[in-house]
Amino acid sequence: MSEALHIVCPHCHTTNRVQTDHLTSHPDCGSCHQALFTGSPVVLDNEAAFDKHLMRSHIPLLVDFWAPWCGPCRMMAPAYEKAALQLEPQFRVAKVNTEAAQALGARFNIRSIPTLALFMGGKEVARQAGAMTVPSQIAQWAKTQIR
Repeated sequence: MSEALHIVCPHCHTTNRVQTDHLTSHPDCGSCHQALFTGSPVVLDNEAAFDKHLMRSHIPLLVDFWAPWCGPCRMMAPAYEKAALQLEPQFRVAKVNTEAAQALGARFNIRSIPTLALFMGGKEVARQAGAMTVPSQIAQWAKTQIR
């Protein structure tokens, strides 16, 4: 039996109800009519958008806390992009630029970058500091944290 999940749109940040058996059929947002899953990380550089995805979505939120000046962050970026393809629609994959969203970096006590943080039900459940440069390694790490 299918259940309804709340999925926040990566474009307009409206909360949508999607049946679990429709997650893989490329659902669109009921408000802006764009794809709910794009196969690439969602940029969340303000607290309002971040909080909406954190608190309203029923799927896990995987966040890469990074900065543009960080060499390891730039090295990990292509692998993280590819990992999004492997993780969606079971996960929302996002990026937070700690230079643009310093309050979010401070709020989650980000001390080194890149840092991956996994959230479920509004709470952080796992954290991994340091660059991972293999997409399957990133995806596997995220999946093993929710078992």
